[in-house]
Amino acid sequence: MAQEFSFDAVSDYDHQELVNAVDQTRREISTRYDFKGITATIDLEKDTIVIVTAGDMQLRAMTDVLKGKLHKRGLDMRILDPQKPEDAAKGNLRQTIKLRKGISDDLGRQLSRQIRDKFPKVQVRIQGDQLRVSSKDKDLLQGVIKLLRDADLEVPLQFTNYR
Repeated sequence: MAQEFSFDAVSDYDHQELVNAVDQTRREISTRYDFKGITATIDLEKDTIVIVTAGDMQLRAMTDVLKGKLHKRGLDMRILDPQKPEDAAKGNLRQTIKLRKGISDDLGRQLSRQIRDKFPKVQVRIQGDQLRVSSKDKDLLQGVIKLLRDADLEVPLQFTNYR
């Protein structure tokens, strides 16, 4: 019986690295001169980051510092889904940044269709928020990985459980 090879395509991030990046951002903002005496907070919640600051210029500066810290820690910027800034108490500005995790159902179906069109001998199964790709030929799986890496997606993909 021929052996079947497979891998999982997932969209995930290292939560501890995210915590560290937010802490570093918080520390840098607290020491910067342009943030002295004004409201500037950044809070990490379960699946969002909330930034509260005095104005638009400070909001952009805080998001730039956060993105720099995320990049240094090896996290992809596509995990961030910034929402529209809104007014907060005491004339401040609040922005919620949602964190993307997992492959949505629509994206899973779209990727599955793309893979099947290009590689008809490959089986693709949607398992929750990840894709399981399997084949009897390792070269086909390498081709699928290349196809997914070259695709311009709104979420970053990682490839795990390569067997």
